[in-house]
Amino acid sequence: MNRVAIAFCLILGVLMQALDTTIANVALPYMQGSLSASQDEIGWVLTSYIVAAAIMTAPAGFLANRFGVKPLYIVSVSGFTLASMLCGAAQTLGQIVVFRVMQGMFGAALVPLAQSVLFSIMPRNRQGSGMALFGIAVMVGPVLGPVLGGWLTQNFSWRFVFYVNLPIGLVALIGTLIFLPKSDPKHNLKLDWIGFITLSIAIGALQMLLDRGQEKDWFSSREIIIEAVVAGVAFYLFLIQSFTARNPFVRPALFKNRNFAGGVVFIAVMGVTYFASMALQPPYLQNLMGYPVLTSGLVMGPRGLGTMLAMLIVGRLIGIIDTRWLLVFGSALSGLSFYQMMLWTPSVSESAVIITGILQGVGMGFIFVPLSTAALGTLEAEDRPDAASVYNLARNIGSSVGISVVNTLLTRSEQVVHDNIASAVTPFNRNLFETNVAHYWNPATKVGAAAINGVVNQQAQIISYSDDYKFLMIAILAAMPLVVMFDRARPSAGAAPRVELD
Repeated sequence: MNRVAIAFCLILGVLMQALDTTIANVALPYMQGSLSASQDEIGWVLTSYIVAAAIMTAPAGFLANRFGVKPLYIVSVSGFTLASMLCGAAQTLGQIVVFRVMQGMFGAALVPLAQSVLFSIMPRNRQGSGMALFGIAVMVGPVLGPVLGGWLTQNFSWRFVFYVNLPIGLVALIGTLIFLPKSDPKHNLKLDWIGFITLSIAIGALQMLLDRGQEKDWFSSREIIIEAVVAGVAFYLFLIQSFTARNPFVRPALFKNRNFAGGVVFIAVMGVTYFASMALQPPYLQNLMGYPVLTSGLVMGPRGLGTMLAMLIVGRLIGIIDTRWLLVFGSALSGLSFYQMMLWTPSVSESAVIITGILQGVGMGFIFVPLSTAALGTLEAEDRPDAASVYNLARNIGSSVGISVVNTLLTRSEQVVHDNIASAVTPFNRNLFETNVAHYWNPATKVGAAAINGVVNQQAQIISYSDDYKFLMIAILAAMPLVVMFDRARPSAGAAPRVELD
């Protein structure tokens, strides 16, 4: 078995899928003009992908056991690459939304499959290194996405943010066909259709609620109320089915493993904090600090270098240092990075932004690798595909919730802070009538009033971003006590993963 070649093919597939979570973001304005779409309509290019990927992540474990890992991975890579080409060739908004749904459906299995197979092919003493390789692709992809997407859009066309998947997909496909060993499919397995459908409806309705909540003013809208009711009822029915069915879609028995249960909660919090901060930083750099798209992407890039460095180091520390201490250290570094972001102003230097990003990247690297190892390492080999699917589903849902929450907090806080600051702009505020101030900020003139309003808007945005980073700092630090759920023991011999060759 050529472990290096297998790992390379798996990492390519994961990187391709991870890139597409963010690579299209910077190209949206160009797509909007090319496809004659409104601002609301073009958002479906992103949400259609997220919803499809979230829904199809859950059955990845069943499909891997039912048909075999290799056939499923081949279909996933092939389908994702084909859907990417179709997205690049789309001529209407409807076409690209349909093709993005296809992308999400085919790409959903790439991450949990790669995670499970890397665990299976690595010797027990190198499982940490395998998770480090996996984590580099998952965590660095969203960082490189805006940079690569901006460069391709600026120098070629927005269509190339999808065409770039063709060479990556072909190499991953050919390598998979040659190197990935086969596993024995279990043809007698049957899918719990009720569990799958109810969970899919719950996830879809939740994503719609999160995506459109801010636009519709949340629960003042009948649409949001309906989506919340549908999500709640569907999830309730899913839980009933899970605890009463003979072969449920998601087996509650998995959560009897303390490491796995704690890992699912922890990775959901990590999804909230990491991906939400990734959504906040580009508009901060571009709108408040005036950075061009490419410059903001380049300033954010070193965060990925910090993540890669940390993952390479921590992969060697697993088994030497207690996993729980690694998680505490990573959480503390991440919390420190958010504290530094709380203190940012538009005058912050590029070097400070880069150093903070590297610090956050190192912190996340020290969380991701030991967390994946602890959550999946004590499970039986046959349970890992199902467990990896649930684990990654929790990360996806956490990221969706996090992005929605920080955007809502940002908008609401900006309105409140703006009103509070503006309340001081009155004829009774003598500071506004000092000679050196009144020359620029005279509220009695249109030009002066507009200048004051611009400054008030900027200060309100700065304070609102600071509040968001404070929320993320509290969230990551609040997750630290979860480390008590993890056992210090290494995977037992009975849980040792393996892949059987024909």
